[in-house]
Amino acid sequence: MSAEKYHDSRRVLLQDSILSVLASLLAVLLMRWLTSAVPGFISIVLRWLGCALVASLIGFFATKCYRYVRRYATIRSLGHVVLAVVVKEALLAVVLLVRLVPFSSAMMALSLLLADLLLTSTFLLYIRVSARLFSTEGDDEVNAVVGKKNVMVAGTGEASLALAEEADAGGIYNVLGLLTQDPSMAGRVIHDRLVYYCENSHDIDALQWRLGGIDAILFPNERDDEEGTTSESSLNDHPQHDGMSLAGRLVKRSFDARASALLLIIFSPLIGICAAAVKLEDKGPVLYAQERIGLHGRPFNIYKFRSMRTDAEAVDSPQLYSGEEDPRLTRVGRFLRAHHLDELPQLWNVLRGDMSLIGYRPERAFYIGKIMARNPRYRYLYQIRPGVTSYATLYNGYTDTLEKMLTRLDLDLYYLRNRSIWFDMKVLGLTFLSIIIGRKF
Repeated sequence: MSAEKYHDSRRVLLQDSILSVLASLLAVLLMRWLTSAVPGFISIVLRWLGCALVASLIGFFATKCYRYVRRYATIRSLGHVVLAVVVKEALLAVVLLVRLVPFSSAMMALSLLLADLLLTSTFLLYIRVSARLFSTEGDDEVNAVVGKKNVMVAGTGEASLALAEEADAGGIYNVLGLLTQDPSMAGRVIHDRLVYYCENSHDIDALQWRLGGIDAILFPNERDDEEGTTSESSLNDHPQHDGMSLAGRLVKRSFDARASALLLIIFSPLIGICAAAVKLEDKGPVLYAQERIGLHGRPFNIYKFRSMRTDAEAVDSPQLYSGEEDPRLTRVGRFLRAHHLDELPQLWNVLRGDMSLIGYRPERAFYIGKIMARNPRYRYLYQIRPGVTSYATLYNGYTDTLEKMLTRLDLDLYYLRNRSIWFDMKVLGLTFLSIIIGRKF
């Protein structure tokens, strides 16, 4: 092992040890918060942390997970981390059984072990995934296009070439080439741009895989004569595929289940306070259930704290929320909406598997029909679970018009094609940051 790798391994071992002990500290503090007074609590905490450190080091050295410092988020490295956590928790279970750390009840000890398992695995897996985000490895040419949208420009005429130059210069798009429906133009190079022949949506789909994904197709204001009867919709309406691998989907679902269970425990006092406030204001139901369409086009009930009057949708057709001045809002509901607290019950939807923490915001069948009448590509979203928050929500805000819904769809499809563990972590982090700084969306 080189000196650099040895140095990195020691750093990763120290980092993982700190995170593991911190997780154990939070777990025991959480148990203390949710239960009655524990005699000799300070002594119990110190013993627990000492045992947690020893158990963690044994797990790390047994699995050698700290050696995988260059490939943070491979299945192999994540598997070694999970195995190390299992070793740690098995040793802590022995500690509790022999009462090296005495607890007054078996239920309290079991709850502590479960909380430690959830927190430790979440912390260690998160740091492995996020480390890849901030890795500086890779050449400058690749780093230069990170975050840009990969696009094609329709046409090969002067207007198309001008649009391609403008798009490249703007810093937002990475122009992959030009599209044509003229077979004789296929493979030609015009102003250093390769021309791709695409006759129909199947050709576009094949090109997607060949180029590693196309985020959008740009059309000049003046269409080239050579394009004939090709329409924007015929080029845009091609199959959209989930960009996340099977392994990524398994990791994502595992994280969703663990994180939602943990957050339901942590926020249980806040959930109780919100429920009491809703009930006390007008004696109506605490929760509001509404049918939405989710994975594979199946309906499910999404849960929220009720923020409006009980007769809010007494009219024949569904009504969209019109903002903080919506007359249907209750006083408590206005506060819950402003601070996004009305969404807390959706953690139960995530735990059940109806939703994910990150996805696209689920919509009602009534509005999906209106959206698909304008853009039938909405059906591609059925490949994935809807989310509590989404990439589109960060940049498009709340959708109170059909036009905003159509804009949101484009952003949701971009997320679908490009979603990954790293993308989800970015959206989750930006969502928490937006809530902390009080940004409205």
